[in-house]
Formats: sequence, structure tokens, C-alpha cells
Amino acid sequence: MVEFSLPANSKVTNGKFYSSKEIVKSPKKLIIYRWDPDDNKNPRLDTYEIDQTKCGPMVLDALMKIKNEIDPTLTFRRSCREGVCGSCAMNIDGVNTLACLKSMSDVKKDIKIYPLPHMRVVKDLVPDLSKAYEQLASIKPWLERSKSDEKKFDQKEEKKQSPKDREKLDGKWECVLCFCCTTSCPSYWWNGDEYLGPAVLLQAARWVEDSRDSERKNRLAAINDSLKLYRCHSIMNCTRSCPKGLNPAKEIAGLKKAIVTEL
Repeated sequence: MVEFSLPANSKVTNGKFYSSKEIVKSPKKLIIYRWDPDDNKNPRLDTYEIDQTKCGPMVLDALMKIKNEIDPTLTFRRSCREGVCGSCAMNIDGVNTLACLKSMSDVKKDIKIYPLPHMRVVKDLVPDLSKAYEQLASIKPWLERSKSDEKKFDQKEEKKQSPKDREKLDGKWECVLCFCCTTSCPSYWWNGDEYLGPAVLLQAARWVEDSRDSERKNRLAAINDSLKLYRCHSIMNCTRSCPKGLNPAKEIAGLKKAIVTEL
């Protein structure tokens, strides 16, 4: 039988334990993945004990408390704290989600926090999303108008959209590009260089369905590729992991149907 093992320098070790220096009324431990590219050491899991009565209810509140009061070297992304920006995406208790929307009370035991899986780690909980953003740019996430459209409409004239056409964008425009879905997708893990992944394909569907755009068929043709689109095998991890309750798998299926019926 073949045996596989990780390289010695990639094995995660046990790190430091930061116990609370005060009397804790409602203790909670957070076990956090730590890795610094500058110290040439293995990744480690540091454990932090906090008092939930002196902290906000969300995991992001706990991370900010740790960074502000216990360990300023802890590194993570965050911005809006309202589930709008997608910055604080990470793997919490084994599920990709947004730290600002994940309540600590949802996790009964210690909270284990890792960066988004299958992405190169920049530092601690910060993944490198460069490739994902390159893929996003490739589907041209902006309105395009053909030359014939430009002749019909004055450049300064607003191209209006009916309420019925606007409804077609529901379930798509709400995506905050946190990439929780993409990094939960096994097809993306193995084919990430070519497969666009659920988040980008959801965005592609959003622009394909926009009635104000003139390039529907060209957009469909651009993703009509065995690797870009058809590496999706409807595993549904993307839909289960979306913190906004969207259904990327459904939108990908819609793209496939549109390609078959329109091209």
C-alpha cells in the first residue's frame, strides 16, 4: 500500500496557549491557525481564551478582541462587519463562512479557525486571492454595449430595466465575492488553474442575465469550455457553504442550459 505524508515543514504543530489574566465568567477558547512566511517555521495552532461577557457575539468580535488586547501579531482581513464586503471569509468550525456573521454561540466547543482551504496562505488567516480575481476579470464583470446599441441610444441616455428583468438578477447580485463557495469546491481544488469556480460563474450568470447588456451570446461562448465551466459536477458544496444563502450550483446549471439552447 502506498503511504503519503506531508513535507516536514508543512506539518501543523501545537502553538502557544494564551490564558485569560482575569477571572472569566463565560470562557471560550479559539484555536487559530498561525503561519508567518518571515520566520521560517512550521504552521501552528495557537489557543486563546476570552471572556464572552466582555466581547461581542460574533467570531470576528473575538478575533478583534484577541488582536487588540492579547496578540497584535494575529493577521486577518475584515472591513464592514455586516456581511457585505466578504473580507473576513475563513474556515470556522470546519465550514467556510464570514466571521462577522458567525455567532460564537453556534459552536458549542472550542472554535477552530483556519484560512480558506486550498489557497496559498499569505499570513495567518489571509489567503492569496490573486488567481480568483484574475478569473473574475476574465468574465468582464461590467455592462457592455454593442456598436448597434450605441447607435440606438445616446451615450448620455440611461438604459432602463423593467422590474421583471430586474428580478432575474435576484440571487446573483447579492454575492459579496468572499469565495467561500469556490474554496469549498473539490472541482476547483483540483482544476483551479482553468476551472472558474462557483463564485466567478455566479458572477458570469449575473452579467449574462442583465437585460441592459448587449453581449449575452458572446459571454456564453466565452465560458463554453470543458474546463472553465464543465468541471462543475454539481457536488453542491458551494451552495451549502454560501454565507449569503445563494445557490451558485443552480446558476451554473442555468448557464449550461443557456449554452445548449442558445448557441
